[in-house]
Amino acid sequence: MDWGSKTAKESLRVPREMNLCILQLEFLSYLDLSGNDFDVIRIPAIQRNITHSSKLAYLDLSYSSAGSVVNGFQMDSLDWLSPLSSLKYLFLSGIDLHKETNWLQAVSILSSLLELQLSECNLENFKIKPSFEYLNLSSLVTLDLSYNNFTSNIPNGFFNRTTYATYLHLKESNIYGEIPSSLLNLQNLRYLNLFENQLQGSIQDGIGQLEHLQYLDVSKNMLSGFIPSTLGNLSSLNYLSISDNNFSGEISNLHFSKLHSLVSLNLSNSIFEFQFDLNWVPPFQLSHLLLRNTNLGPHFPSWIYTQKSLQILDLSSSGISLVNRNKFSRLIERISGEIILSNNSIAEDISNLTLNCFFLWLDHNNFTGGLPNISPMADWVDLSYNSFSGSIPHSWKNLSELEVLNLWSNKLSGEVPLNLSDWRQLQIMNLGKNEFSGNIPVGMPQNLVVVILRANQFEGTIPQQLFNISYMFHLDLAHNKLSGSVPKCVDNLTDMVTFHFISFYITTIELFTKGQDYIYEVHPDRRTVDLSANSLSGEVPLELFRLIQVQTLNLSHNNFIGTIPNTIGGMKNLESLDLSNNKFYGEIPQSMALLNFLGYLNLSYNNFDGKIPIGTQLQSFNASSYIGNPKLCGAPLSNCTAEEENPKTAKPSTENEDEDSIKESLYLGMGVGFAVGFWGICGSLFLIRKWRHACFRVIYGVGDKLYVILTVKLNSFRRN
Repeated sequence: MDWGSKTAKESLRVPREMNLCILQLEFLSYLDLSGNDFDVIRIPAIQRNITHSSKLAYLDLSYSSAGSVVNGFQMDSLDWLSPLSSLKYLFLSGIDLHKETNWLQAVSILSSLLELQLSECNLENFKIKPSFEYLNLSSLVTLDLSYNNFTSNIPNGFFNRTTYATYLHLKESNIYGEIPSSLLNLQNLRYLNLFENQLQGSIQDGIGQLEHLQYLDVSKNMLSGFIPSTLGNLSSLNYLSISDNNFSGEISNLHFSKLHSLVSLNLSNSIFEFQFDLNWVPPFQLSHLLLRNTNLGPHFPSWIYTQKSLQILDLSSSGISLVNRNKFSRLIERISGEIILSNNSIAEDISNLTLNCFFLWLDHNNFTGGLPNISPMADWVDLSYNSFSGSIPHSWKNLSELEVLNLWSNKLSGEVPLNLSDWRQLQIMNLGKNEFSGNIPVGMPQNLVVVILRANQFEGTIPQQLFNISYMFHLDLAHNKLSGSVPKCVDNLTDMVTFHFISFYITTIELFTKGQDYIYEVHPDRRTVDLSANSLSGEVPLELFRLIQVQTLNLSHNNFIGTIPNTIGGMKNLESLDLSNNKFYGEIPQSMALLNFLGYLNLSYNNFDGKIPIGTQLQSFNASSYIGNPKLCGAPLSNCTAEEENPKTAKPSTENEDEDSIKESLYLGMGVGFAVGFWGICGSLFLIRKWRHACFRVIYGVGDKLYVILTVKLNSFRRN
């Protein structure tokens, strides 16, 4: 009976509660309840109720409960398994068994068991009563105890009772001690995964006896000593990972002499001395080779050039500086998956190459020349910290799958294409610290979350379209030649207003915050707007101060004017605020005293006046944060006089002087105009008699006419 997740969801309406009285079905041999979402799985209280199910050979309850709940709580006991004498396959992964201290004894009763999976069960020990002599797992072929919390060693006698085991998965189980010597007696073993435990000691010479072993992973432990040369006898081995340990000594051809089947090799984060013959040709063709953070260099190992099936190559931080140009070019052009050569000193011109990989990390090298051609299927390109020059190749227009582009700190120049909308999957774009010029592209990919154009030669205004990217949380346009005002639609950056969870690649960027440079992992909880060191002007729109999720805001070294609105107090997450070297004026808003997370503040060299608002935050900063504002007073500056504490609302002195000058000119002009008009008319009448008499006659005539009209109208009204 199969009520596994696929069947349950597509064809059956599985109840929220499952009672295993179903085990009483006499002819039941197969039961799969995995991957469901039961609230409760009930076990029959009386064991004899399920004795009729002795034909049950397959039972899968893995990940079947919403909360890994059995009988309304964690499964306390596995005693209910004892009647299932015919059981061959048992899957209980994802069920909390931390209260079952005798789990090993309970499953050892199942003498026919071939496969046991207890991954993620919170198991805590390897105990069995009274001793391991009573352990009976002689039929067991597959054992998965991964992702548990044993905090103990594996007793040496354990593997003496599992002699037919071919698959042992003990990954991330917090196992201590040495690798049991009895494990080397498992002559049928094909898969051994001890990844990320607390194992110590060395790998014994007997490892070479496991002639059927195909998969060996002992990485991320504390193993030490030399790697035995008998490892080279494992002719069936196709996966070998011994990285992240404390091994020492030499690694030479002998360790790989008979590994004809090897396709994946990981020796990363080790201090081996590599002693390969210059003309050695390995007996294998690898698809995955990881040798990061090793002592390979300075020469690129010649035997790697012979690998024609590589899909992943990671030689980062391995001290390589010298390569064979032709062989190196052919090698990296063949790789279709990942090329990771970060943190070396390779100085080659690869501008004529077409790289066909999905992930390309060549950062922190000395590559020169133009940018290489990139496969349209590329997801991640990091060429930062090199000496690439020239412009962005026209062929890059087709990078429709690209999600991360990092060209930081090169010598690239020219204009960036004005329409980048073809890069529709792009999330992180870092073009900073180059020599790009022209205008900022108008057509931007709508999935962008990080835009860094810092330290280039961009000019013109900031395009409004840049603020239509709603999920962007990091915008850095600092140190360019931008002019004009900040568009009012800046609050369209809704992710800086309301927090959203965003799934994207993790990478590091250089961020100037709190007055200095930091290297940060890009993360949506660190929202940044940096427009510093440009020629931007005008008043900062109120909408910018509505980005209440922003943590770093830098508008310094521009020509902004106006006052700081009181709404800045709503930016509760601000940690770094730099408004220095502008032309802001007026009083510092009282609401700024409410910015409790503010760790860096710079308001220097503006025209602020009045008293610095009283609050723990604002008084905690050094006086240098306020220097260059002559009319500003109060702690941490000097005490205020009465006049300074209550300044008149005024603009900066330069603007006041201009305004006063205009007013004086206006009043003077009005006075002169009045005098000229008055004496031009009245003076003429006074001096010329004929004009004076004519004027009086006109006035008297108008008066007589008005008198006659009013008299006639009044008499007519009285008659009626």
